Amino acid sequence: MKVSYQWLSAYVDLSGMTPHRLAELLTSSGIEVDAVESRNQGVENVVIGYVKERSQHPDADRLSVCVVDVGQGEDLQIVCGAKNVAQGQKVPVALPGAKLPGGLKIKRSKLRGVESQGMICSAKELGLNDKLLAKDQQEGIMVLPEEAEVGADAVSYLGLDDYVLELGLTPNRSDCLSMLGVAYEVAAILGRDVQIPQLELVEDGADNPLSVRIEAKDHCHQYHGRHFTRVRIGSSPQWLKNRLMAAGVRPINNVVDVTNYVMLEYGQPLHAFDANCVSNQAIVVRLAEPGEKLVTLDDQERALDEQTLVIADPQKGLAIAGIMGGANSEVTEKTEEIILESAYFTPQSIRRSARMLEMRTEGCVRWEKGVDPNRVPLAADRAAGLIQQLAGAVVSKGIAGEVVEQRQPVVVSLTLPHLNRHLGMSLSPEEVSAIFGRLQFAYQYSEETWHVQIPTRRNDITLAEDLIEEVARLYGYDKIPTTLPFGETTQGRLTRDQSLRRRVRHHLIGAGLSEAIAYSLINPGRLDDVAGLHEQNLHSLRLAMPMSEEHSVLRVSLLPGLLQVAQYNKNRQNHDLAIFELGHVFLSEESTPSQLPEERLYLAGLLAGQWLPPNWNKEKQPVDFYLLKGIVESLLASLGVTDVEWHPTAERAGMHPGRTADIVIAGEAIGYLGQLHPAVEKTYDLEEIYAFQLDTHKLFAHATDLGLYRLLPKFPAMSRDLAFVVERSVQADTLTSMIRQAAGDWLESVTLFDVYTGEHVAADKKSVAFSLVYRHPERTLQDEEVQESVSRIVQLLTEQLGAELRK
Repeated sequence: MKVSYQWLSAYVDLSGMTPHRLAELLTSSGIEVDAVESRNQGVENVVIGYVKERSQHPDADRLSVCVVDVGQGEDLQIVCGAKNVAQGQKVPVALPGAKLPGGLKIKRSKLRGVESQGMICSAKELGLNDKLLAKDQQEGIMVLPEEAEVGADAVSYLGLDDYVLELGLTPNRSDCLSMLGVAYEVAAILGRDVQIPQLELVEDGADNPLSVRIEAKDHCHQYHGRHFTRVRIGSSPQWLKNRLMAAGVRPINNVVDVTNYVMLEYGQPLHAFDANCVSNQAIVVRLAEPGEKLVTLDDQERALDEQTLVIADPQKGLAIAGIMGGANSEVTEKTEEIILESAYFTPQSIRRSARMLEMRTEGCVRWEKGVDPNRVPLAADRAAGLIQQLAGAVVSKGIAGEVVEQRQPVVVSLTLPHLNRHLGMSLSPEEVSAIFGRLQFAYQYSEETWHVQIPTRRNDITLAEDLIEEVARLYGYDKIPTTLPFGETTQGRLTRDQSLRRRVRHHLIGAGLSEAIAYSLINPGRLDDVAGLHEQNLHSLRLAMPMSEEHSVLRVSLLPGLLQVAQYNKNRQNHDLAIFELGHVFLSEESTPSQLPEERLYLAGLLAGQWLPPNWNKEKQPVDFYLLKGIVESLLASLGVTDVEWHPTAERAGMHPGRTADIVIAGEAIGYLGQLHPAVEKTYDLEEIYAFQLDTHKLFAHATDLGLYRLLPKFPAMSRDLAFVVERSVQADTLTSMIRQAAGDWLESVTLFDVYTGEHVAADKKSVAFSLVYRHPERTLQDEEVQESVSRIVQLLTEQLGAELRK
């Protein structure tokens, strides 16, 4: 929001207050001022002149010699190169010794032998923004209105002796999107009164012929229309242009300028229609019909959906409500009869339509953040008075309209102890009441309680805490003392879930993996590449308005994102990868969701290329299944999970059927690991990819070791190596489980160190060798005790699996 200092001074007495000091006070009270800019970019000694004579330069076809009256008793001769200079014009004239933006200094000179005693200026030469000028003012010299006084200071006349405060408003302070809203704020800060503009309106016409019907009552709560005849469309007076340009709005004509002016003044967007383009003088507020289109004022055809609010007559659409009018009812130079709209549209309706149509206008911004519903008829009357004054219009009697809902001011209660407890202060009732008075909030006070009536212009105040904030900022944040917190305190620490997540990250990073963060939204074509952990009866959830097809569906697995990371790296000649991601997936069993999906935390990792690069003293080591399994095993061990089973599976979608295993803990599958199916690798143009995926919710339920320290052993260990000949179909994991079952409490570890097939072993069998480590925590074990455990192991494996001890 750009606020003109001079315009603001029309509503609040700013005497003794510089623009920069005012900016400091606004910022310290919570309304941040991003910049304070002077409209004068360095213009000095420029006055308004009158071109009495204009003749052709004797030696230059493109130059004119002008005699200009600048109100100093003696006319000046000025050579001008502008095409549009003519006798009878009033123009800005830079006198000898004048300064212009860019450091340009004007002095007497000769142009092609003819003396020039100054310079007739264009708008650009005066530092005015071309984009804020009418087209006829953007080229050539600046031609001023007839009422401009000869000899007057052009800087003052053009409003260049003004400062503009640019406010960086937070979304809740929509009241300061108007000059009156800022005036109320400044008046509260300075403790001064607000001067509301006087309505000067004479209804000197016939009865208002307009009829209004609101059909979309959930989208429009009130609509008011005024009717004008004998309207003379023309240029606005300079004071109005100056204020609009200071606010960054380009003047167009007197009627349109008034609607913009009142929008800036009251914060209430308005719109004017050419009444002769409105059938039957009837306004209908409705939703767009299926397939309806409308050409807007920017000459763009807009396709409307059935939730877009439209202003129409009985035959056609006239405007997209709250956003932009239609070209079929535009006010032009030929317009003589107009209809002025002032309405209250719901923020949700305008926000949705603006987003769907990708249109953002000044009015739209105000509708989205909320306007004061009680200013709707006032703004219409204010604009009507200005149109009558500036365009000579005849105003029809009465306002035609319909009101569906009228918002009433809310009452918020606040107690003195509650206020002082929050601020850590001891404010008196008189101090607090004075602040409410400065804010112009009506209130009743009794028994240390204020019952404050909040004006509808302040829709950001609904709670007692909001009132406390108002008191704090106007009392002065810098005056609030520093106080220690009170009440019970607890020592901050990580929750169990947070601690486990951190342990997982630290362990995998320590193991040599790098953490990746992929998009939660993926291409729907990638959903079936690899399996999730809960793929049964799951449906993918598609965004209603995705930014692109590549990111349109919520993921149910982390692996598609990691595969895209691998593909991205491979395309950039980085073939060796070891990455993981700890992130959420989104699970839903509904094809048409009626509730939010379940967010489940997954852990996934991916290995590719070489684990160890080749070196002079060792060979390269490519990634493989067992490397991946070792990383996952070490991770589980770091979480205190040891009772793990690895079940081969050939049914996991996207995985190699002979190189994939489910990870099972206490009979519950928590994830899987293995090599990706060659078809999936080909889809991503990758080779030999190994991956794992775990459901951390299930994994964390089995985690027991959360970093507890253990004493170093005091007694020596005893080891035994055992080799068994078993059927080839017997899994090593089965043997390990049975060894632990039979060994007893003193078995510390079991390690598989050899698997042999070949000579001296039958073709349908294999030799599997284990290293067993025994240790007693309180004494040294005896050979007989260890041998007894070994005998039990041999007996169990022989009886259950037909194993033979290899000697």
